[in-house]
Amino acid sequence: MTSVFFEYNKPKVIQALRYHFISRKEIKMMIILVNVFAIFSAALYYFKKISPAAFLMSSMLWFVLMILFWFLLPLFIYRKTKLFRSQFRVSIADEYFMLEHETDTKRYRWSDFSIWIESPHFFHLYFNPTSFFLIPKDAFDRELEGMARKMFSEKIKS
Repeated sequence: MTSVFFEYNKPKVIQALRYHFISRKEIKMMIILVNVFAIFSAALYYFKKISPAAFLMSSMLWFVLMILFWFLLPLFIYRKTKLFRSQFRVSIADEYFMLEHETDTKRYRWSDFSIWIESPHFFHLYFNPTSFFLIPKDAFDRELEGMARKMFSEKIKS
């Protein structure tokens, strides 16, 4: 069994939340469509097929969506979730995953998790597409990080 204590680092958590939002299929598709729309409107403006106001509106849509998904949404989720400002202890065993907080302890079966992914600073353990835990990699030393990665790979789909 592996057990580690950790606290969240705000800039790293916000980056992990960005990674989560941008990796969602529906958000990827929307960003692609908005980018195609922006390029198409730029081409139409260049060939004088649309007015500057129409081009400006399509550009503003692009800017608003990028600001929303890159800055505002992760920051809003971070501020709303009080757990990101708490200390935790995580225990990883063959039979379970346990999360201890100053007010509660919860033990999860590995089958409770649907998938796991790895981002630059975190392991993301998902229950469903919108509910997940972020486990910071820097809570582990190099050897324990490898053991945790191996355990997640064996016990949870990726």
